[in-house]
Amino acid sequence: MKLLPKPEAMSKEFIDHRKHVTRRHFLGKLSLGLGSAALGSLLIPDLFSKSELPLASLGLPHFAPKAKRIIYLFQNGAPSQLESFDYKPLLNKMAGQELPASIRMGQRLTGMTSGQSKFPLVGSHFMFNQYGKSGAWVSELFPNIAKVVDDICFIKTMHTEAINHDPALTFMQTGAQQGNRPSMGSWLSYGLGSENKNLPAFCVLLSRGRGNGQGVYSKLWTNGFLDSVHQGVQFSSSEERVLYLKDPEGRDRADRRNMLDQLSKLNDLNYQEFGDPEIQARVQQYEMAYRMQTAVPELTDLSKEPDNIIKMYGADCLVPGTYAANCLLARKLSEAGVRFVQLYHQGWDQHGNMVGEMPLQAQDTDRSTAALIMDLKQRGLLDETLVIWGTEFGRTNYCQGDLSKDNYGRDHHPRCYTMWMAGGGVKAGTTYGETDEFGYNIVRDPVHVNDFHATVLHLMGMNHEQLTYKHLGRYYRLTDVAGNVVPGLIA
Repeated sequence: MKLLPKPEAMSKEFIDHRKHVTRRHFLGKLSLGLGSAALGSLLIPDLFSKSELPLASLGLPHFAPKAKRIIYLFQNGAPSQLESFDYKPLLNKMAGQELPASIRMGQRLTGMTSGQSKFPLVGSHFMFNQYGKSGAWVSELFPNIAKVVDDICFIKTMHTEAINHDPALTFMQTGAQQGNRPSMGSWLSYGLGSENKNLPAFCVLLSRGRGNGQGVYSKLWTNGFLDSVHQGVQFSSSEERVLYLKDPEGRDRADRRNMLDQLSKLNDLNYQEFGDPEIQARVQQYEMAYRMQTAVPELTDLSKEPDNIIKMYGADCLVPGTYAANCLLARKLSEAGVRFVQLYHQGWDQHGNMVGEMPLQAQDTDRSTAALIMDLKQRGLLDETLVIWGTEFGRTNYCQGDLSKDNYGRDHHPRCYTMWMAGGGVKAGTTYGETDEFGYNIVRDPVHVNDFHATVLHLMGMNHEQLTYKHLGRYYRLTDVAGNVVPGLIA
């Protein structure tokens, strides 16, 4: 390769030659530059805006993504992995016997079982069978999910440090057990933005089942220290799915437009004086709400869905606020370009009466969960949409309550639990990791919460170590100071 001479060694004639550019040469190069700029502005509308946000927040992934969007079906309260997807026949054979001390190894317990003098093992009350070409084990409680196992990657070895609901739930959603950290949806909104300028990048849907529920709260979808435009927009369970979008009585959209224009001028003056970026964030929120007035009512009208789709999700999908309705709405939001749709379904906290409550919870969720996967697949959207089904921790293999009366439950178990993913670049029809024959400890391929977050970001084209935000003198990220991408989960 021929190297140019160093500047101090260049002759006057050489420098004059480098400076000499013909008009034709200049215009030719200029046209290429303008063409590139025009193409960039079409592909990334905010590329030449006044935004001072880093490049990542302009909708540019760090590398080619495998998924464009996420639908996260969070089963709040911790459904038992031993009654759903982690089959352990030894527990049925040893039912009533004590959990060996060599297995428990002094693990700390919650206050609900720390006073127990005995830890009798209990097997699943429900039958398991293998399904699909993958031969995945699935409980009889989930017959519809059993039909789509070849689209699913089961993770049997999730684990966490938290042993109680609030810190475990907060950790799973924000990467930290303390509050005021941005949620996963907020990080992706910050990093990638929305594909649809008329809709938020991050939407939240809530439903409640028929079991014992744990509460959910806004800190789970908070923007934390990120700009408030990245906070999850909560949809209501009423027929008016987003509150306060309608114009006040006696006002129309022209009045609203004029009001926003005048308010924007005042806020701009305020920003020029104080330079607070939150002022601009609020203006963006006002404008988003204005655009949502047109987009949301049509999008949330599920009555116009064809009969075959209603049949697929079940009749409950026409009842606002049900899990089935939220699954169908999640598909519509995702299809419309919402980057991250988060569902929270409460009612899985079975410390007692697991035999009676868990089938009701499964009945509420099984059909529409499978329908969501099938619906996305038939629309050609599953390959670019990552569907996550998960919870905050697992359940113990020993009994809580009276085993003889079938009103027992299981306590919290952070050492291992099951989650699964479908679509969006994951290895379909596979099971990753293995727990021991007691379903108590991980035997191989553990996946920590930080590893899970790193992998999800990777599937979205984001390097978890580079998606950062400086706050109080320190750079923060979703995975904090840990986390590794798990290649075994990626196709």
